[in-house]
Amino acid sequence: MEIKKVLVIMGSPRKGNTFRACEELRGILEVKLKVEFEYFWLKDADIAPCKGCLACFSLGEDRCPSHDDIRIIERKMEDADAVVFATPVYGMNVSGQMKIFIDRLSYVFHRPRFFSQKAFLLTTAGILGNDEVQKYLDTVARIWGFEVAGKAGTVTAEPLSRRQVEQNRNVIARAAGEFIAALQRPVRRSPGLMDVMVFHGQRAAFSQLREVSPADFRYWKEKGWLDRGTKYFVDVPVNPVYHVIGKAVGWISARQIKKDLVDNPGVS
Repeated sequence: MEIKKVLVIMGSPRKGNTFRACEELRGILEVKLKVEFEYFWLKDADIAPCKGCLACFSLGEDRCPSHDDIRIIERKMEDADAVVFATPVYGMNVSGQMKIFIDRLSYVFHRPRFFSQKAFLLTTAGILGNDEVQKYLDTVARIWGFEVAGKAGTVTAEPLSRRQVEQNRNVIARAAGEFIAALQRPVRRSPGLMDVMVFHGQRAAFSQLREVSPADFRYWKEKGWLDRGTKYFVDVPVNPVYHVIGKAVGWISARQIKKDLVDNPGVS
């Protein structure tokens, strides 16, 4: 049986509820699969907040003025079969550590790359916020290229009743089943409607931004995503209705970009 490398991007600043939920997930996976489980604790990493200079967008991530651990984390994600994004809910959002990490990889929103990896989204909340945070993480992971293959949100307000403990275990177990099936599946699932719309919208934009954002244009060109007839980032079946809608989104996006470039000639 092939060993699956699972990387946990841990957004919690302590070994508490989120860590215990990850260990619950790990135990279930180890029954069904051979897994190599690795934690990357963001609290221990050297990651500077994004400076908002936009250099990574226009010129490439190698031009980022912050020289720290962010590229190490990116390489670990590329080497993994799956990535677990784990965070407590703080202020109805991800933790500060997780948000800084996501902000520093903003260029991946423009130049997605994690198409061979599955993503599992794990959140813990005192009472509220799991749904909102998972919706945000789902958007991030999908645009970065991941196939999202499992989501689990647990409620951890103390004191935890026996019923809530059991409910949390069931939530993780159900999501783990989906995750295991995805890891065992030999091919990637077909993209959803929103995935196809994002592809065509970005394709229309970056095809026209050779001067404004040469790093983005070059990346898309080299990947072949600007070639005529390309339906999606990777070679998987695309629902023909989704494709038609995606092309319409691309046409609208292209018109808007052309208008913006005409109205703002200084950026072209």
